[in-house]
Amino acid sequence: LLCVLVGVSGPGVVASLPHTLPWHVSCPVRCMCQIKPWFSPDSVYHEAPTVDCNDLLLTRLPLPIPPNTHTLRLQSNLLSRLDTVVLHGLDNLTDLDLSQNRFSRVETITQSSPLSSLLSLHLEENHLSQLPAASFSSFPALQELFLSHNNLHVIAPGAFTGLDSLLRLHINNNRLITVDPRWFRPLPLLEVLMLGGNPVEALPERGFLALKSLRSLVLGGMGLRGLAEKALEGLDGLESLSFYNNLLTKVPTQALMRVPGLKFLDLNKNRLKLIETGAFRDMVHLNELGLNNMEELVSIEIAALENLPELTKLEITNNPRLSYIHPQAFIQLPRLESLMLNSNSLSALHQHIMLSLPSLQEVSLHSNPLRCDCLFHWAAEEASRPRSEDARTPRMVRFIQPQATLCSEPPELRARRVREVSSREMSASCLPMIPTSSLPSYVGVREGGKLILHCRALADPQPEVYWVTPSGLRLDDAPCNPSKLYRLLPEGTLEMNTVTSSDAGLYTCVAENALGADTHSVTVGVHS
Repeated sequence: LLCVLVGVSGPGVVASLPHTLPWHVSCPVRCMCQIKPWFSPDSVYHEAPTVDCNDLLLTRLPLPIPPNTHTLRLQSNLLSRLDTVVLHGLDNLTDLDLSQNRFSRVETITQSSPLSSLLSLHLEENHLSQLPAASFSSFPALQELFLSHNNLHVIAPGAFTGLDSLLRLHINNNRLITVDPRWFRPLPLLEVLMLGGNPVEALPERGFLALKSLRSLVLGGMGLRGLAEKALEGLDGLESLSFYNNLLTKVPTQALMRVPGLKFLDLNKNRLKLIETGAFRDMVHLNELGLNNMEELVSIEIAALENLPELTKLEITNNPRLSYIHPQAFIQLPRLESLMLNSNSLSALHQHIMLSLPSLQEVSLHSNPLRCDCLFHWAAEEASRPRSEDARTPRMVRFIQPQATLCSEPPELRARRVREVSSREMSASCLPMIPTSSLPSYVGVREGGKLILHCRALADPQPEVYWVTPSGLRLDDAPCNPSKLYRLLPEGTLEMNTVTSSDAGLYTCVAENALGADTHSVTVGVHS
């Protein structure tokens, strides 16, 4: 919450906040009683009378707890139940932290005296396994409920009944295997839902329909392999969505079209192989997009990011096989300011990409095997002068970590800083090169299965990409032999349906332009 305030009000506000003050009351033995800064769930600052009994190995509540206590901290103890007598009369108690204790049944917490003023309840890292109906109805004012890192595997449909003021619910990192839409019906004001870290492989359609006020949804680390088209239906106010560390193989485009107000999207650490044409269509309010840490991502296709008028920051980093971004991958991104492309396997960033991003201020390309040839003329030509009136000339763009943005090719320029290489040292045209990271040397496929091989190359002039089969058949834009079910996509992807043992052998990708050609071969093995 403090971070939220800093973001809104600036460092001056934080600097002016008072420090912790003494609170002269009869304090429980070994605990600390102080007046401390506290921020409500809606980020309102308070000076809160606080009793801190953290890390004391307590097995029962300490006495006496001052009646005016606002915040009671009991983290990292050995508590397994609450004493009703001790909590009686704490009418001002607003924040109760019981995390890292030994509670196994929620009834041992909620059957204490009703805490009508309680806004925040922390129960992280306990031993809770079930939530029965109306589990928290004795806390009617509750706005924040933290249940992460327990052993929850059963939540009754009406578990959250009575919490119609709840703003934040954290049930991440438990043992839930399904998501029941009935959980959320009593929560009309919920703004933040943390659901990640549960072994849920599929989300129900319209599962979040009741959450009309939801602004942030975290679905990271759940094992999701795909998303139903209507899985996110009804989340018209959703602004932030995270799919971090799932098993998605494609951008869930159809589902994302149901959240038109989305501003922040995290797809990091999934199993995407391609960012396909139109992957983010109709996401006109998207502001930041993360496509980092994907072991299998090889290509950003033509018009993959198109008509995103509010996108300002794009991160595509730490993807070890990403070797190709189509020259027209980014279309109509008028406000993009920051483009992070470091730590991939990119050999170049085509000049057309720079021309298509009128607001670009910074680009990160370090830790890539960069070719300082014709495709990087834009970097040399613009190293020392600002954007001209000629709209065909790229603007001056700042390199992030320029000292680490080095040439890998050609050999005579290896280890030179890209920005220090003059255009005279770069060739005017260049041979095709198929990055070795884009294609493995061997691919195994089950008999009757589908074979997909992605081959990409950049050069100037732009190369033609085709494949040669083990039998010597050339597969290009011409119609393929229908009996073999070959299909060559425009960017160079070879698809073959219903593979048989006779299809095993050496497949060669060829990238060719007027200056020459490059080849890369893949051995395909077929097993039963």
